[in-house]
Amino acid sequence: MTDSSALDPEDRKIVTLARSARARNGVPEGAAVRDETGRTYVAGTVALDSLKLSALQTAVAMAVASGARSLEAAAVVTEAGAVSAEDRAAVRDLGGPQTPVLVAGPDGTVRETVTAG
Repeated sequence: MTDSSALDPEDRKIVTLARSARARNGVPEGAAVRDETGRTYVAGTVALDSLKLSALQTAVAMAVASGARSLEAAAVVTEAGAVSAEDRAAVRDLGGPQTPVLVAGPDGTVRETVTAG
């Protein structure tokens, strides 16, 4: 586990945004990504009959739809123990294999940082 106060302020910000999205929308996961210009995109899990996206996939899609060309970092707040291969692939597609993905619990404590690769 990583002490949230030890995080870079910009990384702490995306964890906080992801946590807020999860709580505000009452969804299983919240996520946030930061693009190459420092803009952030925040999303929750999408669970419709015809469309199912994780929070991280939704945040990446929002970044792409808004014109982001790459990602600097991503964060997901979840009760699940790990980030799925599909989530890592979505981050990798836009950010590259070395893009860090911060995985935090519902309390905002970062449990691990993995790369998208």
